[in-house]
Amino acid sequence: MNHLPRPSRESIADWRAQGGLRTLRTLVARDLLLVTRSKATMLPMLIVPLIFVVIIPAAVGIFAPQMAASGGTSDFEQFLAMMPAPLRERFAGYNEAQTIVVAMLQYLFAPMFLIVPMMVASTIAAGSFVGEKERKTLEALLYTPTTDAQLFVGKLLASWIPAIVVGLGGFVIYAVVADASAWHVMGQIFIPNAMWVALVLWLAPAASGLGLGAIILISSKVSTFQDAYQLGALVVLPVLLLVLGQIAGVLYLNVLAVMLTGLVLWLIDVAIVWYGIRSFRRSEIIARL
Repeated sequence: MNHLPRPSRESIADWRAQGGLRTLRTLVARDLLLVTRSKATMLPMLIVPLIFVVIIPAAVGIFAPQMAASGGTSDFEQFLAMMPAPLRERFAGYNEAQTIVVAMLQYLFAPMFLIVPMMVASTIAAGSFVGEKERKTLEALLYTPTTDAQLFVGKLLASWIPAIVVGLGGFVIYAVVADASAWHVMGQIFIPNAMWVALVLWLAPAASGLGLGAIILISSKVSTFQDAYQLGALVVLPVLLLVLGQIAGVLYLNVLAVMLTGLVLWLIDVAIVWYGIRSFRRSEIIARL
């Protein structure tokens, strides 16, 4: 009598891995569908990028000549004097209006762009559990046959993936708007450059992951979406410090600074995810329902 071959350990591990990935895909797809149906989540995701990738670069590009003319020579020289010496060297050959455009849109506002993916990620993450509680969908989710780790990672990816997509799309729009609105000043395409490519592809994903795990853990403990959203907004404080540092002339972003900052953030992200997977317990949420 022929016996069916027993499955190997490798085949069982592969089956479990495929099942885990299928579960994660289902959780992420479910959360993304809920996000698109929530006005409280979608409005910040639309308004914040509109301000940072359209209104600000368009205003600077269009009104740069007027800004240079109204500031006067002394104000303009003071503006240049505040910049670090390596950055001043990059403006050699530019007139006043061109220097304002490049300084603001290529350097000073680069950290502000990081707010776009970070706000998208934190907004979605803030409503990950408490938002479902308010929509009366949380209890059904908690009793699904998923592990705590799968539930935590699924919520994390559902916040991180839209942030990456919005960040990449926002950068394309930012570059087009900046180059088009400042064409009468620059006469050439000046964005993107190497620093912006590193910022968008390396630093922005790490920045959007910063605090996501913590926000999801916070969302699993607070009572309302507003509480989680207000706490989640604190993740933009490091970005604001970068902006103030460049305005004050203390530092400026270049490729090396972007890569090193991104490396630090990626390490922090890994630590947060590791801690979140180990500490997240759905039983604590069920007990508060």
